[in-house]
Amino acid sequence: MIDYRNTELWKNVTEEQWHDWKWQLKNRIQDTKTLSKIIHMREEDLILLEECLKRFRMAVTPYYACLITPSEPGCPVKAQCIPSAQEMQISSFEMEDPLGEVKYAKTKAIVHKYPDRVLFLLTGKCAMYCRHCTRRRFAGSEDFVISEEDICSSLDYIKSHTEVRDVLLSGGDPFTLSDRFLESIIRRIREIPHVEIIRIGTRTPVVIPMRITEELVGMLRKYHPVWINTHFNHPNEITDEAAAACARIVDAGIPLGNQTVLLKGVNDSAETIKELCLKLVKIRVRPYYLYQCDIAQGINHFRTPVEKGLEIMAKLRGYISGFAVPTFVIDAPGGGGKIPVNVQYIEEWNGSEIKLKNYKGEIYSYPNAGE
Repeated sequence: MIDYRNTELWKNVTEEQWHDWKWQLKNRIQDTKTLSKIIHMREEDLILLEECLKRFRMAVTPYYACLITPSEPGCPVKAQCIPSAQEMQISSFEMEDPLGEVKYAKTKAIVHKYPDRVLFLLTGKCAMYCRHCTRRRFAGSEDFVISEEDICSSLDYIKSHTEVRDVLLSGGDPFTLSDRFLESIIRRIREIPHVEIIRIGTRTPVVIPMRITEELVGMLRKYHPVWINTHFNHPNEITDEAAAACARIVDAGIPLGNQTVLLKGVNDSAETIKELCLKLVKIRVRPYYLYQCDIAQGINHFRTPVEKGLEIMAKLRGYISGFAVPTFVIDAPGGGGKIPVNVQYIEEWNGSEIKLKNYKGEIYSYPNAGE
């Protein structure tokens, strides 16, 4: 368990306060003055950080801040939550809306890109603003919550499109909203006959695990089938508290997947991703996607060559259980959707035979079937 009392800033905080997700949200680190009480920074670095914050907001929960190792120059936790001057270097190919969500927006809150599912954006608020966020065009720009008018127009859109069988609630982070508010939306979605699946995307198990309360999962349990995807990027994020939060979700009968972003200097090694995937399945979280980093503005310093992702995948398949291996994808710029990028295992293919290379590099032949 995290010993937060070692930090001067929180030495007088009670156990009750620390484990209260609302206290965590209220006491997020959002300015350089507070940050300097957690991490020693040079004056020139603080000035650069202030400049960065004029464009891209910072918010770090006290819980997640305690995972930072200040003495480690390349701390993978610090890199994900503390702004860098590199964010001010906007490359010509970077995009404000790399996934083309504005292009596919049908209401202020609905994005309909894929045939049978929609994205329902409930808020711009997150417990923590990740430095690699693909939606930084609005996530963190303001702590808005969807209006009743926009809820109604979005629900009307879903009702009128009977091909929609899957609704993904996202933002921002839906779990920054109250149980009551969330349920008011989920209940109305569940009343739509053609909606089969409700999914929720959240990073709260990682950055504010105390948000996953028995009351929250008890509410969600009433509206099955509900699926949740979360966002662990590094093994150091899998703490006892995070594992307990994931257990509460899974024990409520909610399948829990994980979407990792491949980040330079954070997790861009096969050893790190392998350790992450094995720790995830140990706490009953299914590795779902490994994303190539998007081309959102100001995050080019996080991007790795695509070859790096393929190299990592080649060192996973066959070396760990298949269900522990995520799918490596590129979310195509401009709204093309997620495209799997695969290691090539087919060496030769003719009408009668397929020659295959296994994970060890050994070649095997498989007789092809006739038409």
